[in-house]
Amino acid sequence: MKIRTRIIWLLSTTFAFLVLVFSVFVYILSSNYVFNDFYDRLKTRSNTTIRIELDHRGDKEFVRDFKQEYLEKLPEEKSVVVELAKNMRAVDAGRRSPHENDFIEKVVRNKHAQERKNNILKYGILYQAKDGTSYVVYTSAKNMYYTRYKHYLGGLLVFMFIAAVGFIFVVSLWLSKRLIKPISDLSSNVHNIGTENLHFRIENKQDGDELGELIDTMNNMLDRLETSFETQNNFISNASHELNTPLTSIIGQADLMLSKERSMEEYQTALSSILEQAEKLNKKTKALLFLAQTGFDGKKMTIEKLRVDELIFETMETVNKIIPGNKIRFDFETLPENLDLLEINGNSQLLQLALSNVLLNASKYSENKEVRIYLSHTAAYLSIHVKDLGIGIPPKDLNHIYDPFFRASNTNSFEGYGIGLPLTRNIMRQHKGKIIVHSEENTGTLVSLLLPYKS
Repeated sequence: MKIRTRIIWLLSTTFAFLVLVFSVFVYILSSNYVFNDFYDRLKTRSNTTIRIELDHRGDKEFVRDFKQEYLEKLPEEKSVVVELAKNMRAVDAGRRSPHENDFIEKVVRNKHAQERKNNILKYGILYQAKDGTSYVVYTSAKNMYYTRYKHYLGGLLVFMFIAAVGFIFVVSLWLSKRLIKPISDLSSNVHNIGTENLHFRIENKQDGDELGELIDTMNNMLDRLETSFETQNNFISNASHELNTPLTSIIGQADLMLSKERSMEEYQTALSSILEQAEKLNKKTKALLFLAQTGFDGKKMTIEKLRVDELIFETMETVNKIIPGNKIRFDFETLPENLDLLEINGNSQLLQLALSNVLLNASKYSENKEVRIYLSHTAAYLSIHVKDLGIGIPPKDLNHIYDPFFRASNTNSFEGYGIGLPLTRNIMRQHKGKIIVHSEENTGTLVSLLLPYKS
């Protein structure tokens, strides 16, 4: 069932039920009012009968004339005066029906009483005359007003119910169309988005409500998708270039050597060149495979408790072997007094690889100037900061530093493959951590690795 149909059905049935309950409520209250009003009329006539038949004051004729002139005759109206014996039972009880005697006893017990049998209503009053004699005076009549009122009110309520249901249906139809239109527009806009126009964004006319939040979320998702597609395209372009270059060189050298007989020295030179290109190709292939592995969130890795200071020192030893004489220095003053704050959970080999990538880049791109390592911590993270005084990263390149094989425009004179930072970011993600890079061209770069205390 479509949402629009659900809205129409839900609104229509809900309001129809409410109108029905209200109509029944009005019908019952009105019916009770009609009966109470008729009982009041019977009470008035009973009191009038008492004044005429039993009260010995001199206004009997006046009361009789007033009754005939101003109190209309009710259908099947009958007023009865019943004398009571000393035992408060009807004097002529034997001549009366059991039902009538029961009603008289009820009046005697309660001073007054009323009853309804079919459409005949009866109201009785207990009266004591001046001579001490007690009487029960009651008046009965047929309530024709209720019958006519019931038919009129019932017909009116049924008509109003049908009209209300029709009105509610029309309003529900209009309201559902108004509510669903933004969703329909959203569906139409999303349907038109494809890989060829990922730059398209949905116009948000529902700012401030839940649908507006959904549109903002979808636009943010499109931003991420567009970035992902661009990254993927750049990766494919760069990867094909990076892998093609050594392959082309190898094939060219081999074809050249095979084109005619060569001297031993030429073969050795060619083989050395082929070996060099093959080693480069091997390194790039391994880097690609490792990058793909660390980018897979489901990859299992061994987690153990580590000391970050020990991790830093072991990584510095590794970097010393690769770049002898580097000027990487650790700031011991930043060590916390509570050494327990240096303990985290993680994979030692992966974290050493991530930190070594950052340290090698810092030393390489600062042309072996001083590189400072220092620590800081918050309630959630222990951070390793690596600060260098190197060439920095141009502002226009900062958004692409995590693209595989991307290299900043000012790094042409430095050897590298553009794999280090993407690999480091993947490792940090696996540890539920973060990497943050701040850089100014020709001033230096600060790389911060944030490791959570609970991973």
